[in-house]
This record gives sequence, structure tokens and C-alpha cells, in this order.
Amino acid sequence: MSQPRLIDSPLFTLVREEKIQAFNEEKRHVGPLDFSGGDFRGLDLRNLDAEGIDLRDAYFRSADLRGIDFRGAQLEGASLAHAQISGAYFPPELSADEILMSVNFGTRLRYRTK
Repeated sequence: MSQPRLIDSPLFTLVREEKIQAFNEEKRHVGPLDFSGGDFRGLDLRNLDAEGIDLRDAYFRSADLRGIDFRGAQLEGASLAHAQISGAYFPPELSADEILMSVNFGTRLRYRTK
């Protein structure tokens, strides 16, 4: 099993420092982001613009993901153990049972992307 990793990127650093507004502003000027396998454990990520971000195999243990729209992000293999997900949108291919298994038991999200 892979371990969470810190990504050498100024944009990733903004997220890790919970400077979400600054991240969203800077993200407008770049293309798709690869944050796969990233360590987001315990972070407050509310208001994050997740559109176009590769979050496959990312770790979100105990993160605050409330209200984030993940419909345009890749989440295959991500773990949501004990994350706060109230009001979050997830890709339609991802079942509610799969999300609950990940939040409650830390299982990795499994679904088929289009």
C-alpha cells in the first residue's frame, strides 16, 4: 500500500497551509493538477475548487471536505476515513455505500470513471 506523500508544488503547499482562497486564485492560471497520493490528512479544505484535480490514492483522514464539489476530480483509490463530507458532491459513478465505507472504515474509493 502506498503512503501519503507531500508533493513538491507551490499550489500543494498552499493547500497544506489551508490557504484555500489563494490556491483557488492561483489554480485559475494553471492546467490540470496531479495531487495523486497527496497527504491531506486533518486539513480544512472547505471551499476548495477541486475541478480537474487528480486526487487518486489521496489521503483525507479526518479532513474537512464539507461542501466541496468533487464531480470534476478523480478520486479513484482515495481514502476518506473519518472525514467530514456534509454537503460534498461526489462523482455520480461513486455509490453512497462506497463513500460511507471509506468514511467509516477507511477503505479506498472504487468506481469506474467514464
